Amino acid sequence: MPEIPLAPLDRIMHRAGAERVSEDAVELLRDIVESVAYEIAQKSVDAAKHAGRKTVTADDVKLVVRLIKCLPLQVG
Repeated sequence: MPEIPLAPLDRIMHRAGAERVSEDAVELLRDIVESVAYEIAQKSVDAAKHAGRKTVTADDVKLVVRLIKCLPLQVG
């Protein structure tokens, strides 16, 4: 069951310059974003546990992103 609503992703596509976006394209983008987010979340939890913490921090997420090199670190 998808977690991310389609409308925000559709808006992102339009802000990126798309004049029109098919529903299939937005659904595929959602599936990819959710898959990447889940992988980052899992690895971030592992990093926190490895550090002996229960709380996942922004530094855990940054570390994971840096390690898998899938997103730029200029977020937030």
